[in-house]
Amino acid sequence: MVLDVHRPIRKVAICAPATPLKRKYAEAVSQLAADEFPDIELTFHEQCFVEEGHFAGRDEVRLAALLECANDPAFDAVWFAKGGYGSNRIAADFIGRAQKAAGEKTYVGYSDLGFVLGALYRAGIGKPVHAPMPVDMKREGGDAAIRRTLAWMCGDDGGLEPRLSEKPVAAFNLYTLAMMAGTQFMPNLEGHELLIEEVGEYEYAIDRLLFHLAENLPALAGIRLGEVTAVPENDRPFGANPEEIVRYWCERYGIEYLGRAAIGHTAANRIVPFGLEG
Repeated sequence: MVLDVHRPIRKVAICAPATPLKRKYAEAVSQLAADEFPDIELTFHEQCFVEEGHFAGRDEVRLAALLECANDPAFDAVWFAKGGYGSNRIAADFIGRAQKAAGEKTYVGYSDLGFVLGALYRAGIGKPVHAPMPVDMKREGGDAAIRRTLAWMCGDDGGLEPRLSEKPVAAFNLYTLAMMAGTQFMPNLEGHELLIEEVGEYEYAIDRLLFHLAENLPALAGIRLGEVTAVPENDRPFGANPEEIVRYWCERYGIEYLGRAAIGHTAANRIVPFGLEG
């Protein structure tokens, strides 16, 4: 799929389809943008700061904010504030109620927001892009991650994943992608280079997730492995590190292993526009 991402992006709506963002991070991102990227206008939806249990508001509150941002023709892009868990709960209703203006936008995020990015990609709505989110401001060196996304919005490709090829590409958190497989949100990734990353999962769980994906994915052009961080220590060694696990399942299912990728839950997370950017 060829996706024509229109840049520079000038007006950006920010909402939180999963978990809430602390206001101090929004203020820091807004200040950085005002100081260094004055041509970009960021609008944080107040819903970003709503806290109700785990979520940034009830499902209907998060859905309403996402639809408001996506369907407003005044905005060029929707930037997701934060991951966590919860965007899958509203993804179907969002796709079903997306209007013409939603199809002309760029959607930027990663982690749990892979549910929305994948659903958009499957439906052919807008331009999904894996990239750092405002919450990354909290990381050590997080200001560099925010600059990377804002600079890309301005037309600078210096923050792209450096090993992108001429093949269509998609990037996902491994757990999110595995949960999406077999659902109405799963895009057709045949012929794609698939970039995956993970955070906070045991090595045996990574192995189990890759088994499930290998059983459900179509013929890929190959898999690249991004960062795998915060791996807990199990009560017994698994006997293989994450890269060895990926290589094992690629070999077993005849998928080409393409090496590493610079994506993940770190401040070094790079930008990956889905498909082939036109």
